[in-house]
Amino acid sequence: MSEASMNMASEVARKPLILGNKTYKDISDDICEPVEAAPGKRWLALLLSAKGLFLFYLIHIAIVVSTGMGLLGVNSPIAWGTMIITFVFWIGIGHAGTLISAILFLFRQKWRTSVARSAEAMTVFAVMTAGIFPLIHTGRPWLDFWLLPYPNQRGPLWVNFRSPLLWDVFAVSTYATVSSVFWYVGLVPDFATLRDRAKTKIRRLIYGALSMGWRGSARDWAHYEMVYLILAGLSTPLVLSVHTIVSFDFAVSQLPGWHTTIFPPYFVAGAIFSGFGMVVTLLTLVRIGFPKFKDYITIDHMEVMNKIIMATGLMVGYAYGSEFFIAWYSGNPYEQYAFINRAFGPYAWSYWIMVTCNVIIPQLFWVKKFRRSIPVMFVVSIFVNIGMWFERFVITVTSLHRDFLPSSWGMYEWSWFDTAILSGSFGMFLTIFMLYLKFVPAISIAEVKPVLYVGRQRPGGH
Repeated sequence: MSEASMNMASEVARKPLILGNKTYKDISDDICEPVEAAPGKRWLALLLSAKGLFLFYLIHIAIVVSTGMGLLGVNSPIAWGTMIITFVFWIGIGHAGTLISAILFLFRQKWRTSVARSAEAMTVFAVMTAGIFPLIHTGRPWLDFWLLPYPNQRGPLWVNFRSPLLWDVFAVSTYATVSSVFWYVGLVPDFATLRDRAKTKIRRLIYGALSMGWRGSARDWAHYEMVYLILAGLSTPLVLSVHTIVSFDFAVSQLPGWHTTIFPPYFVAGAIFSGFGMVVTLLTLVRIGFPKFKDYITIDHMEVMNKIIMATGLMVGYAYGSEFFIAWYSGNPYEQYAFINRAFGPYAWSYWIMVTCNVIIPQLFWVKKFRRSIPVMFVVSIFVNIGMWFERFVITVTSLHRDFLPSSWGMYEWSWFDTAILSGSFGMFLTIFMLYLKFVPAISIAEVKPVLYVGRQRPGGH
């Protein structure tokens, strides 16, 4: 059998990536329909709900900035609270998008084509949401320009390059820039499709400008594929580097419970874990809101992501166990006490919520029936993100609330403003995501069409 025949036979043997016996025209029509049709009542209701929560968020940020950080639960000894916890949480959410888009693209995983666009969008929006928290955390956001190194008239005053908080500025801004460009480059052919299908002059002008003169020629495709490959290569190390640098916020300190070398790989695995949890949550909602997308975002796609959630959940569970082992093996009484206090101290409830959500609940995915059940995967993905937020809470609060001296001990005084800012950040994220679903094709037309006949024969048996 020739090599071409073997490749064709292997393709037919695979499960189809697109269901419903679609044609190329069907793909364009189905994916462009939400963008071209008038806004539906369901979409408007979700947008207004998210927008209301976003306005609620902005109001409470304004109150905190104008009144002072004392409105939040931060105190002595717990100087880091909701802002840093939720910042790390949202940065972690953004990691699955880059993993699906860049790394799986480099490994030529064809199943990524239907889910990559929304995962990339989630990355960009999550980083945008995260970026606000360090700015507010300074307490004086109008002075945040001091975080950036640039020529100035302040004499010898300069940013501290030895501080991991400054490394965050560089890492997160680089990650946001590369992810945004990567996302936009992938959109260019689809913007051209919307331009060519536009029925009004305004839409033709807007999508014409966004498509940057795309004509679909061989020259266009050659340049597009080269740029896309380069950006995928640039994005791949960012998956590892960004959350590694975020983990240095904790790991380079001398505080028991933070000063540990396992944090970089532990944080990266946790970020991919929570990121895929959010991707499953959002794509489940997309499948419900746009029924035709079920033929493109299939149960097989969701099952693969659930397997990744289960695998990274096991990595996170291993990290939790190894922390206790390393603390015991070190012989350092302060390190040992930090972890005993986490599991059995005043905040033990938060530790066991974390372990239950991140380690125990994802084990349901060992059962194929649960991996392929939309209600089960939706609930599990929600619990995953609850658990990952509590992981950051446990790391931050339980390491700070009991210092070396019992006279310095204190409890974190969670306030209404902490709750408002945490919940409001979801309003910001969901508002942007709902606008994205309306004005941008949520599935890549250009990437889905080449995999149309994977797993099924072409018309005429060819």
